[in-house]
Amino acid sequence: MDSIIISCDKDLSKIDRNIYGHFSEHLGRCIYGGFWVGKDSEIPNINGYRKDVVEAFRELEIPNLRWPGGCFADEYHWRDGIGPYEKRKRMINTHWGGVVEDNSFGTHEFLGLCQELGCKPYINGNVGSGTVQEMSEWIEYMTFGGESPMSKLREENGHKEPWKVDMFGVGNESWGCGGNMKPEYYADLYRRYQTYVRQYGADKIFKIACGPNANDYNWTEVLMREDAALMDGLSLHYYSVEPDWNTRPTATEFDEHGWYNMLAKATYMEELVRRHDEIMTKYDPEKRIALVVDEWGTWHKVEDGTNPGFLYQQNTIRDALVAGITLNIFNNHSDRVRVANIAQAVNVLQSPVLTEGNKLIKTPTWYTFHMYKPHMDATLLASRVATNQIGPDDARIDAVTASASHKGSCYTVTLTNAELSGSKELSVRLAGLKGKISSAKAGILSATTMRGCNTFEMPDNVKEEALAVKVVNDKEVQMTLPAMSVVTVNIEIK
Repeated sequence: MDSIIISCDKDLSKIDRNIYGHFSEHLGRCIYGGFWVGKDSEIPNINGYRKDVVEAFRELEIPNLRWPGGCFADEYHWRDGIGPYEKRKRMINTHWGGVVEDNSFGTHEFLGLCQELGCKPYINGNVGSGTVQEMSEWIEYMTFGGESPMSKLREENGHKEPWKVDMFGVGNESWGCGGNMKPEYYADLYRRYQTYVRQYGADKIFKIACGPNANDYNWTEVLMREDAALMDGLSLHYYSVEPDWNTRPTATEFDEHGWYNMLAKATYMEELVRRHDEIMTKYDPEKRIALVVDEWGTWHKVEDGTNPGFLYQQNTIRDALVAGITLNIFNNHSDRVRVANIAQAVNVLQSPVLTEGNKLIKTPTWYTFHMYKPHMDATLLASRVATNQIGPDDARIDAVTASASHKGSCYTVTLTNAELSGSKELSVRLAGLKGKISSAKAGILSATTMRGCNTFEMPDNVKEEALAVKVVNDKEVQMTLPAMSVVTVNIEIK
């Protein structure tokens, strides 16, 4: 029997709810046809925001939403997206798909969306092709409540009161699509640009510097050495990708080796977080600066017959396991990881939601986020997992992963079982618990095949269901974990 021991006698870090953030870029059908259909659309909408999409993300209680990119951020000029729609610039989105960007979704629309969703806005500024003045005036336009040309312009465009912008990223992927910069050069630019991300009034903007691509530890070293005192967060981007970029299979074409290889790619996040944290701690031992994993998830070959620049992919139970494994890693490192954003929210990469015409489906990834909600703003507890390793020699992984937390007398344990066949008997023991287990319930997400997914014809193939759990004694519960599953156990203490 596999076992998990939860240390209940010592509270660890708070699991910041912002770990469960999402990402919306002007890419494919994420914004247009995803979040935004326009006020005149026949698709039911709330002031232009697609109603079923808004409701799906409200149900997840998403804490923050990142916009406008991604690579799009460093070619986005915010003045193109304000004012009357008929006067906004039309242009080609050269990064993504070569389609027309009409700028009908801009600053007002994004901040209005965040209000509809009840989440914090996380905005990425343009360093790659933008100026310091442009960034400075955007901050002023959004957040300044006094008399100035930018606040007057905002009022003329229909919004008298300033907004609260909680998080602001100074550039995106400056090592790549954001300018192909060296870390020393970007570090100097960051010092300059962030100076003009001014704080107007009492609301502090959480400033995020562009951090490394995956395992570029030198980038982290340089940025922390040069700019630690000037940042609140440092970003990290990492995608779980099949080995061969050009010939890799679609999200539903993989074999058994592809199953384990993708999950092994997801577990690599543990090493990345640990090693970047070690570097950050040299310069920030108090862990004031957050590691912001604001792009993560699976990246498969696009679905046949779709625009390659739209990055549209299906979403299977394997993707749900990637999400569960990754979120467990973030929870267990929540002393440093305090913001994260899965890429992307709708119709792009590992999306929780897919749309087609007036139809919507919730993907297995959506259900994983839904099941992990109890962790948001809970207190982390140390957990030790005794399990076996599985998979081929080049993709060995732990069969079971876990994270645990509590809010008062409610304890939550989230689990993933990567076994492709056969169930696992599992014991969860609450060591050092003050009190007794009064009740326990569990939910499970699983599938009959490793390629199991939801389609527009069959939207409920993979969905959350109840799982039997037995209270063995005052401090232990047991259950049977089916293969290919994500599980949440909620335990009440008296």
